[in-house]
Amino acid sequence: MDFQLHRLGWKDFQHLCLMITRTVLGQTVVSFLDTNDAGRDGAFEGRWTPRSGETYSGNFVIQCKHTSKPDQKVGPKDLQEELTKCRTLVSKDLCDVYVLMTNAGISGRSEEAIRQAYLATGVRHFVALGPTWIGDQIREHKDLRIAVPRLYGLGDLSQIMDERAYRQAQALLASLQEDLSKIVLTGTYHRAAEALRTHGFVLLLGAPGTGKTTIAATLSMASIDLWGSSLIKAETPAQVGERWNPDEPSQFFWVDDAFGDLQYESSRAFGWNGVFPKVQAALKRGAKIVMTSRDYIYNRARQDLKMSAFPLLNESHVSIDVKDLSLPEKQQILYNHIKLGNQPPSFRTKVKPFLDEISHDQVLVPEVIRRLGDSAFTERLVLTRENLHDFVEKPEAYLLEVLTGLDPASKAALALIFMRNGKLTSPIELNQDEYRALERMDSSLGSCVRALEALRDSFVRFAVVEGESCWIFKHPTIADALATYLTSTHELMGIYFSSTPLDKLLRQATCGDVGIERAIIVQPAFFDTVLKRLLAATGWSTHDRVHWFLTYRCSKEFLELWVSRSPEALEGIAKPGLYLSAVSETGLAMRLHQFRLLPEDVRRRFVEAIVRYAVSGEDGYVIHHKPLRSMLTQDENTDFVKKLRTELIPNLGDVRRTWQSNVGYGEDREQGASELVEFFIALRGEFQSDRAVVAEVSRQEELLNEWIAEEEAPEPQVPPRKRLSESDPQWSDRSAEARSIFEDVDR
Repeated sequence: MDFQLHRLGWKDFQHLCLMITRTVLGQTVVSFLDTNDAGRDGAFEGRWTPRSGETYSGNFVIQCKHTSKPDQKVGPKDLQEELTKCRTLVSKDLCDVYVLMTNAGISGRSEEAIRQAYLATGVRHFVALGPTWIGDQIREHKDLRIAVPRLYGLGDLSQIMDERAYRQAQALLASLQEDLSKIVLTGTYHRAAEALRTHGFVLLLGAPGTGKTTIAATLSMASIDLWGSSLIKAETPAQVGERWNPDEPSQFFWVDDAFGDLQYESSRAFGWNGVFPKVQAALKRGAKIVMTSRDYIYNRARQDLKMSAFPLLNESHVSIDVKDLSLPEKQQILYNHIKLGNQPPSFRTKVKPFLDEISHDQVLVPEVIRRLGDSAFTERLVLTRENLHDFVEKPEAYLLEVLTGLDPASKAALALIFMRNGKLTSPIELNQDEYRALERMDSSLGSCVRALEALRDSFVRFAVVEGESCWIFKHPTIADALATYLTSTHELMGIYFSSTPLDKLLRQATCGDVGIERAIIVQPAFFDTVLKRLLAATGWSTHDRVHWFLTYRCSKEFLELWVSRSPEALEGIAKPGLYLSAVSETGLAMRLHQFRLLPEDVRRRFVEAIVRYAVSGEDGYVIHHKPLRSMLTQDENTDFVKKLRTELIPNLGDVRRTWQSNVGYGEDREQGASELVEFFIALRGEFQSDRAVVAEVSRQEELLNEWIAEEEAPEPQVPPRKRLSESDPQWSDRSAEARSIFEDVDR
């Protein structure tokens, strides 16, 4: 079994050896700084019985011998320096058993010669553990693989996982194996793993390019391996709700960009509000969920998320701040990507003298490091100190420059992926608009196919998503830069607004500047182009997304145009659905009312509907939501309060019983009744000076709490979650090293 240990590098190999000693041999190992290891990478005192009838005891010394050459052999001549140090250790009574761990090949004849050489130094016992033995330990011990997850990207998983888990892992690795082979266990990973182990849920937050997806992928792979999880890659809140199976406790949901990919998408936040009860129930039954989000998007989403309905958003989120990466962590990430990237040896040799200085840069992020290890991004980079610092500190400008310098076919190929919501199915079939876009970009379908192959594993990757083969961006920052490029000129902007799928347009653009970060701003000259596409949209789900777009991503000027051109569309606003805090009609009605664009007849019918919902006890959102309440005139508000007092309060018991009956069997009662609890709180606030009303509301609330408490189904027994990994301060704090981690980066 070949785990390609030569690709680890000396430092990671040493880490692996010490983890084997701790995990497999069960010993408390002391690791030594390389400034003064005196021939000991690790040491422990105790007893070890590797097999029946064979026992070693005393002071153990562990020495790790790594080679970057896959077919390298080791013999006594290669160990002269270690033998000299061993004699010194023996003379100081520090070495009774010498353990040599190496990824180099050891023949039977060489092993015997090495053994005799070490015994001649005075040690009582010598043990050589070569690549075959190390590979066996990796295959047999899951905990070891979790502790060193880079192994998932280096070995043959069919030999270490059962068939079901292997199929899932293979699909995951089809697009991520390269990233996993370079993973570095940072403090962030350890915190995320601990949150997942403790809560079954973790939200990874960070700026673009900081490694959120790589950590999520590592946690997913570890869960498949360690817990036998069934991996589900979900894109929307609805998919989580639909795919959760109460009878399958080992489901693992991975949701990238949970609240929007490039900008905040309000529809997703409200969608999560709707499925939070199911998410809570899924976690209680043993499911695990990992979400990622850009930090600026999540900060905006918090304003619309019902945090009280899902407290784990506060309790179990892990922020990824590049400033939190320790120097050894940055150096290891930089080493892995330069060593294992596709740069030629000449580049690695030239950049090697600058790597230590680059690693000290405060703004260095993993995605920029990845680009430095990929020749596609450094073709025009002259390797000087100044240029390298510009590459690190101005990544967006540099990436845009690289994109601009691509040939027309490559730019057109990337544009096709962009126009297809970041997922271009293969084999590629284009529509007429896309053919026209290619023609305008001086390209063709055949040229784009060839370009995609050339861009593979640098700008794009070929993956299987939901059982469908497709081309996707290698990293979301490619889409960021491409959006800037496509909207940089009038002609290309026309391609974007006319050819990009409506769903993507609704998520990325704004008609006018409404203050959304990183949005593509549609100028008035293109208002008519976008409006025609909105008016031609059909289907209920599209209709809903258009409402969200109009509410949050359009200026007053564009809304004026929309109202004048689509009076029939206003009819839908007059008939909002239940769950007013989430349905799209509510926000759009308030937005139009704010700009005095909502016709009086539509406003009146809308108000009648939301008042009826409150008085019937179905939805009391209007009672406490001030912007919505402000849509009522003074006379309407007076009449509304009267109806609440005379029609709702006397029937509050019936309202409570109806809510209770709507909570399905097996559902969490507290979650199912959470909206009614908010209803009661709003009523108490509305009638706080009326003791009789407050007393009745409090009485019904007590009855509701009694119902929640009674006949509460016992929580199923979920096997305790094993710890994914534990941070190792002895290993990670090695800032005093004299031996440079980059010494073999060009070998």
